[in-house]
Amino acid sequence: MQPKILLVDDREDNLLSMETVLETDGYKIVKASSGREVLKILLSDLDFALILMDVQMPNLNGFETASLIYERERLRHIPIIFITANNFGEENVFKGYRAGAVDYIYKPVNPDLLRVKVAVFVDLYRKNHRLLLQEQKLVAINRSLELEINERKASEEKVTELNRMLLENIARLETANKDLDLFAFMASHDLQAPLRKVRMFSDRLLMNHKDSLNKDGQMYLARIKEVSKRMQDLINDILRFSKISVEQETLREVDLNRVITDVLSELEGPIREKKAELIIDQLPVLCVNELLMGPLFSNLISNAIKYSRKGVPPVVRIRCDITPPHAAAPSSSSTHGGVNGGNGGANGGVNGGGMNGNLIAKEPETRYCRIYIEDNGIGFDQKYAEQIFDMFRRLHPSPDYEGTGIGLAICKKIVEKHEGFISARGKPDEGASFIVSLPFKAIKDEVLS
Repeated sequence: MQPKILLVDDREDNLLSMETVLETDGYKIVKASSGREVLKILLSDLDFALILMDVQMPNLNGFETASLIYERERLRHIPIIFITANNFGEENVFKGYRAGAVDYIYKPVNPDLLRVKVAVFVDLYRKNHRLLLQEQKLVAINRSLELEINERKASEEKVTELNRMLLENIARLETANKDLDLFAFMASHDLQAPLRKVRMFSDRLLMNHKDSLNKDGQMYLARIKEVSKRMQDLINDILRFSKISVEQETLREVDLNRVITDVLSELEGPIREKKAELIIDQLPVLCVNELLMGPLFSNLISNAIKYSRKGVPPVVRIRCDITPPHAAAPSSSSTHGGVNGGNGGANGGVNGGGMNGNLIAKEPETRYCRIYIEDNGIGFDQKYAEQIFDMFRRLHPSPDYEGTGIGLAICKKIVEKHEGFISARGKPDEGASFIVSLPFKAIKDEVLS
């Protein structure tokens, strides 16, 4: 920056001589020939490093001009050196200092002395200017920090409030889910009695009065029995689904080979009817809820048999593998898999891709037993891999494939209750595969919450 010096003298030759001495030092010189002109200049320009002012001037002398200058708060930082040809007595010197002077220079002016004194005050001006700039920077920084702190406090308060609201919503949702599960359980249970009466009276009517009914009447009764049976299956599946959420079960070590054997014994009729071939590898012993393993594998295996291609005997293979101790768990972006449910969802298959989602990632050291139920059935389009685990979702509503659309939802709930995950892969007319991943549990008698 180029410091500015204000020279004040009523004589042009004095102004010119001082300007000649100072301009070699790189100062910007502003000249005034009277006190009034000085005051006029200072109305619009305040940034002067120094004022060199003659004392003896007409109208307003130097002392009077200095007093008027320092009446303005914004001008009190500008030092004034009086230039005079008179050697005042002490009283007049003190008067000059009281008016605001910081020093005196006597005429004739010594150029070297003038240059040195001006240099001292210019150096002070520069230092003060740097301090002022630094102060402004610090004020700006403090203001920025204050704003940032306030924003962070506001953000923290907002996050705290959002967390509180989230916890409250989670608590309300958990309560609502439990109430809904209990309501579904009780409602389905209460529907059993009137439905049993409808089926019983239909059977009696068809048995005792069959001959008195024409063909249409017999057909209507047969349809009533058929619809009642489907409703009975639906109520039973809803009861099973609700019971999983309402009841707490104990984990213990279970031989899955025995569970599969019991399931196959129950499915002996459909297996023989479809001429299904089952290839079953050795399965491990896991710490699970034995009561829930039966419905899980029953739904998956029965679907694999049910959703077979016409004219092609179903081939179902059950195998497993173990993930390494540090295998990463599936991310939430993976897909659930499966074909539509009917009394247990959908058939599995050999081809396709996709992994389970909507699950919390497990710790890296968690080990999983992955059980594959694969078949050569009708398969499904992989784009439906997530939807098939929804309640009442059926991809094949054809009368050739009976079901309620709850089976796979039951499977998903059972697996997630064990802190596992389920996925499916498939291709149309090539089959599908369900993958059940259950974690190894070292703690026995653990309670499922």
